[in-house]
Amino acid sequence: MLSGTGPFSIVKLPFHRDLRTQLECVLELAPRNPVIAQILRRAPQLALPHWYLGGGCIAQTVWNIADGFESTYGIRDYDLVYFDPSDLSWEGEDAIIRRARDLFDDLGAAIEVRNEARVHLWYARHFGYAIEPYQSVEHAIYSWPTTAASIGMREEPDASISVYAPFGLNDLIGMIVRPNKTQITREIYEGKAGRWRACWPKLTIVPW
Repeated sequence: MLSGTGPFSIVKLPFHRDLRTQLECVLELAPRNPVIAQILRRAPQLALPHWYLGGGCIAQTVWNIADGFESTYGIRDYDLVYFDPSDLSWEGEDAIIRRARDLFDDLGAAIEVRNEARVHLWYARHFGYAIEPYQSVEHAIYSWPTTAASIGMREEPDASISVYAPFGLNDLIGMIVRPNKTQITREIYEGKAGRWRACWPKLTIVPW
């Protein structure tokens, strides 16, 4: 894990401001993490259907910059998700994982590539309970464990960045960890919140 200390400037986040101001803040701060910037720039080469880079890596980058930490501090992995119901095989997903590994190999980061259309096939084996198939990649993001990290970003053909954040951006901007009870269990949430608190002590953790 990279050190969270260093001569990095602290940024005041626009908590309880209008959504446009908050969106501009996230769009400006997230690419300061060089791993995020490179994934967004290179991911279109994979030609993934309906993809986003999302989850904790975006929220945690913003928190790092707000607290004056190195932009990559505390980030375990980067979730690159897509939705392809036409191929639910492990072999199909694995082929994309291997292509992504080659594309991002020089970044020195763990990049988790996942076809959200096939998550229901292995979810019970991994988490102990079954879920219904997702209907879209946005449907999957809507189920992610915390409201702050239920967010996806992708680069469009015109080089603009699209953002999907079904719970808005105020919790992310306010450094608030709130459970999204759509799908997860209390145990999953509390485990995640505990690890995040250790990395970012200024977080406000909302109890389950």
